[in-house]
Amino acid sequence: MRRTKKYTVIITLVLVVWFIIPACEEIPGEQESPKIELTQKSKMLIEADNAFGLELFREIVKDEDGPSNIMVSPLSVSLALAMTYNGSDGTTKEAMEETLHLRGLSVEEINSSYKYLIEALISLDPKVKLDIANSIWYRNDFPVEQDFLDINKEYFSAEVNPLDFTNPASVDIINDWVANNTNEKITKIIELINPLDIMYLINAIYFKGTWTYQFEEENTTELPFYPQEGVSIEVPFMVMEADVLFFSNDMIEAIELTYGRGDYSMIIILPQNEETTSGLIDQFSPENLETWINGFYLREGLTVQLPKFRFEYEKTLNEILSSMGMAVAFSEWEADFSKINPDVQLYISSVKHKTYIDVNEEGTEAAAVTSVTVGATSVGPSNIFSANRPFFFLIRESQSGSIIFSGKVGIPVIEN
Repeated sequence: MRRTKKYTVIITLVLVVWFIIPACEEIPGEQESPKIELTQKSKMLIEADNAFGLELFREIVKDEDGPSNIMVSPLSVSLALAMTYNGSDGTTKEAMEETLHLRGLSVEEINSSYKYLIEALISLDPKVKLDIANSIWYRNDFPVEQDFLDINKEYFSAEVNPLDFTNPASVDIINDWVANNTNEKITKIIELINPLDIMYLINAIYFKGTWTYQFEEENTTELPFYPQEGVSIEVPFMVMEADVLFFSNDMIEAIELTYGRGDYSMIIILPQNEETTSGLIDQFSPENLETWINGFYLREGLTVQLPKFRFEYEKTLNEILSSMGMAVAFSEWEADFSKINPDVQLYISSVKHKTYIDVNEEGTEAAAVTSVTVGATSVGPSNIFSANRPFFFLIRESQSGSIIFSGKVGIPVIEN
């Protein structure tokens, strides 16, 4: 059924979520996944990350116009900013806590909860590859507080490397690290080093998961996709009939497709009843999302039609993070990162984010990199679910409630 369509964007985020999707049926012959035991403080961190991630998601959707394809990873942003947070103090520390929704957690609780969460996520499912890497690169003639470096080594397993920032080869060294930790899907995060740059704090995430029940290539067919009212384009749709978790109300239809043995999954959220992705984004609150996911039930014999898509995206997040409450951290004269160096006025000069995603018959491959640059001053459902108009999706792990990626597809193109 055709509905009102508007040009929309694809946005993929990495965020950590507080809720648990109903467990998938156990796959015959599969070993049971290791249990993720969350402490009360870890649960609070996940709730905080979700609140931040959803707010970031909404702000980026509103900030982007036209039929562009967009993908972001709040988990990557959160981790890069969390490392930077360990160098903050005073009003800058308070502003970062407010923006990241970390109020009520001590620095030690934040760091230890991130350490546990990272370790749990990357070791959960041998059939799903999830790599999370962190690094700090600083100017070799700039003194950095050892406590700051040690904390990030211990809790974020950050590689710490002093570099000669005056040597042009340093750009390639940092970019090579990015490429190595994203399986060559993202090969550059830094174009050049500004003479006033003294540090880069970088997170890289790489995800590769095969569908638990794969689409057959011979079933892939060209079908119309409607990016806006009165406009259609032919794109390749993957097609299968399967028993899947499903939810619908007067705003959305949604399904869950699992990867590997079921710990990770993609949730596809499709607006309905004249709703658009632009109108739906304001409904993306923790409460609404939890209600939707808790409402999933098994739909048998559902025909699933999902377009293939592949693209890259990048965005500088300074303005969005400033509008979310972190403006002081970007102020050359008001920022306080004295726990990095107490004798030099430091500030965040840039938060740059790059991502990649490929969704095909086999599964999903995705990557994200976030670089924080620190500078010095000077209706009832039918039996067909067809994602033939702009839709949202999430990729998540069910035990911890961690959403690894989520996004919005406006035009499912395949970019080289």
